[in-house]
Amino acid sequence: MSTTMIKTPYVADGPAITTTRSRVSLQETWVQILAMAWRALKKMRRKPEQFFDVLIQPLLFTAMFAFIFGGAISGSVADYLPVLIPGILAQTALTVCMATGVQLREDMDKGVFDRFKSLPIARIAPLAGPMMADLIRYGIASVLTLATGLLIGYRPGGGVLGCVAGVALTIAAGWSLAWIFTWLGTMARSAQSVQGISMMIMFPLTFLSNAFVPAETLPGWLQAFVKVNPVSHVVSAVRDLFNDGAVTAEVGWAVLGCAVVVAVFAPLAVRSYSRKM
Repeated sequence: MSTTMIKTPYVADGPAITTTRSRVSLQETWVQILAMAWRALKKMRRKPEQFFDVLIQPLLFTAMFAFIFGGAISGSVADYLPVLIPGILAQTALTVCMATGVQLREDMDKGVFDRFKSLPIARIAPLAGPMMADLIRYGIASVLTLATGLLIGYRPGGGVLGCVAGVALTIAAGWSLAWIFTWLGTMARSAQSVQGISMMIMFPLTFLSNAFVPAETLPGWLQAFVKVNPVSHVVSAVRDLFNDGAVTAEVGWAVLGCAVVVAVFAPLAVRSYSRKM
């Protein structure tokens, strides 16, 4: 960590007092983020119930939606699975990243972050560290969703490479959207309020998209929202990768949307967190 010496006058004609200001380099910031990620992983190991949502929800939602809506929407379960699996991936990623803000607020309420403010670390480290650890949860949820689809008859035309690319895109989308809920975690007054607000965000983004039904079947005014919904672009991109193995324009729009979300909400989250400190 580099230290810059700054001379500040004590009084107008009095002696100057030398103070220090710490600057954290990019390398040190990365090391601190990894340390915070390791802390979050140790918490997950001690509290395995944090994995319940990524272990049970993909299995339950995939099977339930496939057999309940498959015949009504696509005529059969087999025909509905190419539409459903990418949609379930997006919904699961949103649900998992929503927990990021709730857990952050709980840590702040317990006074854990009061200890961090006395440390000469980058302000982004306590926020980005747990999000790095959550990549494991996104990966588990995505792989289980795909595995469940394969068990009930889904056969992705994109092959192994298409599936790997689709899972990677889902994980990246979940990580980027988690910055929204991280920002909410620094703004809200309690974990319960974070959860309530996050649910109001998650449901419109998920169900007012093309995740479960084709956008063409929706009313015109709703189609306009679906087309600009970032979740719709992620779902369409994953469908192109899973079903065709094609890197289409939708993949580019999804990646661009993820980058924009991070560029907007990561600074907002860090700024709000710094004010709380």
